[in-house]
Amino acid sequence: MIEYIDMILPYLTTILLVSSIYAIFALGLNLEWGFTGLINFGHVAFLAIGAYTTVMLNMSGYSLILSVIAGIALAGFFGFLLGIPTLRLREDYLAIVTIGFSEVLRFILLNEEWLTRGSFGIHGFERPFQDVIPYQYYNIFLLLLFVAILGIIYFSLEKLIHSPYGRVLKSIREDESVPSALGKNVFSYKLQSLIIGSAIAGLAGAMLAFYLQYINPFTFKPIETFNAWIIVILGGTASNKGTVVGALILWTFFSGTRFIEEYVPFESHQMGAFRMIIIGLLLMLLMMHKPEGIFGEREELALSD
Repeated sequence: MIEYIDMILPYLTTILLVSSIYAIFALGLNLEWGFTGLINFGHVAFLAIGAYTTVMLNMSGYSLILSVIAGIALAGFFGFLLGIPTLRLREDYLAIVTIGFSEVLRFILLNEEWLTRGSFGIHGFERPFQDVIPYQYYNIFLLLLFVAILGIIYFSLEKLIHSPYGRVLKSIREDESVPSALGKNVFSYKLQSLIIGSAIAGLAGAMLAFYLQYINPFTFKPIETFNAWIIVILGGTASNKGTVVGALILWTFFSGTRFIEEYVPFESHQMGAFRMIIIGLLLMLLMMHKPEGIFGEREELALSD
């Protein structure tokens, strides 16, 4: 029994670690899309900004906490810069600009080797309390730290969306002409939502770097954005609780399907595609049973009638 626990504990720790990182990442998107109606297809860009800023500043001699704060702030700042020219236009313009921005940023990270080491990536940066926590227990410590951060972000967002401020965001999502007629600065609220969501993604980027101990531009492909969209839709649009549960379910699917390799007569290069088929089918079945998401409500399925 003890040997079994010793074998399964690292596996469960890994699933929970990655789930907590992507839950925070997706919570930022849920604020933008689920509560404000902003279509952001380049959310991964802010994940990358947070990760690269944190590790590059740390390797330049700055303290870890200052590096993380700078990564969060810079991600929010780029959300601000991106929102200024796009948020006054139709929603689809934001979608186009954000996915374009994420790819431009990724290619800059890939080609500016003097700054980012390009495809070689960055490693050897500091991690929280790495000199204090024994190596064999470090992932458990990291899990406890990440869950605590996730709890802070979750309860902060819950308080925000149940405040008058959050009700304005939801009214903008439904019909922005209504809050505008009541004297609310709709553009300002949208911009604030994008900044906060981007900053949260920047925090998730720093956490991802600490977990992986190595980052390169290929870590931040567009598929990461769409993983966050899957999490939000799976858990339920405009449900922070659903987003957290959706992240856990998605990464359980990703990890659990590895065990089918023992029972399917496919080559190793075929297993990746087969696992994606299985995961896709599982997600389809869940969506057929609960199209509004696990904790979603049917009225949240669309921005407007």
